[in-house]
Amino acid sequence: MDNPFDDEQGTFCVLINESRQRSLWPAHLDVPAGWDVEHPSGSRKQCLDYIDAHWIDLRSY
Repeated sequence: MDNPFDDEQGTFCVLINESRQRSLWPAHLDVPAGWDVEHPSGSRKQCLDYIDAHWIDLRSY
């Protein structure tokens, strides 16, 4: 697997930044500066479902 973000069998977490943007992130990689773990490790699908459930359309603000 060349791209760890595409690994359907991988373990992921959901990151969030100060702008309340969320990102799927491979759990084995270091969290980049400016981001925090919002949702602990889970499957790729679990994390994407979490992002979908907590999506905020910032254009409506």
